[in-house]
This record gives sequence, structure tokens and C-alpha cells, in this order.
Amino acid sequence: MKVYDTPLAPNPRRVRWFMAEKEITDVEVITLNLMEGQHKTPDYLAKAGLANVPMLEMDDGTCITESVAICRYLESRYPEPNLFGRTPEEVAVIEMWMRRAEMMVATPVMVGVRHTHPAMAALEQQAPAVGEHNIQGATRALKVLDRRLADQEWLAADRLTIADIVAFVGVDFGRMIKFRPPEELVHVGRWAEAMRARPAAKAGMPQKSPT
Repeated sequence: MKVYDTPLAPNPRRVRWFMAEKEITDVEVITLNLMEGQHKTPDYLAKAGLANVPMLEMDDGTCITESVAICRYLESRYPEPNLFGRTPEEVAVIEMWMRRAEMMVATPVMVGVRHTHPAMAALEQQAPAVGEHNIQGATRALKVLDRRLADQEWLAADRLTIADIVAFVGVDFGRMIKFRPPEELVHVGRWAEAMRARPAAKAGMPQKSPT
């Protein structure tokens, strides 16, 4: 199998982190340079259907994009440690918090970065007001995560799950525009430090851009 990756974008980072948590080492990682349009070549588009990264190419030639879909597939191939839920109840709760993290926090932060960071002008027709509005929404939504984390160590279960990866990678992407969770959200702060301390966090960090 092959994963098509790019160093700086948050969605590929989710997959790198997920693979590191599971200690998956037998999947080839191919790095693309988005600024050079390597995700828009005819060959790549023929496989992916859209100019989306990451993409997983299976051994039989099947290709899928969407980071969570890739992680779900990898979970089925590498079931331990479990990151999507062991029981029907656990699966449902993890799915709920993953969706909340993605829609309420991660996606707004990503939109904020894309519309306000100068380097993103090469990829986005920027509207700074849109970016600012989304960052404000993400900041408000972090209060929901803070209330949840007041009662438990991790967001969706008694251990780290895909919900934590999606939430933290989204928040951490905001560093590009100096976005930080408000200091009064002490439970989010504690959780974020625990995420940064995980060995898999280093694999999830962007490396040098390809030249």
C-alpha cells in the first residue's frame, strides 16, 4: 500500500499520526509538493478523482481519499491499538465526538488559516473576513471540548482515539496564524499537552517541505 502525503497540511498529518499510534511501518509514504501542483497532475487525478491529499492506494489499485476514511481502512487492517471503538456504544460515542471535533473546531481552524495566512494565497482565493469568522467559531467551540475534558482524560473514550487526533491536529494547525486555545480553557490545555507528549506526535509533525 501507498499513502500520498504532504508535509504541512493537517489532514495528511492525521493519517501520519494514526499510523504512528499503530506503529504501521509497511505502508510506503510518497510526499507531494502542493505548491508545485503535484496533487493536480493527470496521473494523480486519475487515481484520486479530486486534487485531495492524503490518498491511500491499496495493493489492488483501489484509491481512496479523505483522511478519516483512510484511517478507518487502516483500523480494519491493523486493529490494535483500537482507535475507533470496540463496542457499538463506544463506536457511536467516538464517532459523535470525532464529528463534533471536525465540524466545530478542525474545519473552522483550517478555513481560518487558508483565508488569512499569506502563503495560502497560492492555493486559495482568500477572504480574510471568512477566515476571521471561522477562527471565532472554533474558539467558541473549544468551550464544548473543555467541558467534556473536565470529566475525563481523553475526548471520547478511556484512551486516545481518532477523535483526539482529529481535534488536536485541527487546533495545532492554527499555529500557522498564532492561534491558541484561550488560557482559561484549562482542560483543553492539559489535554493538548498530553497530545504533544505522545511519541506519535513527532511522526504527526510536518517535516521539511520537499524541494
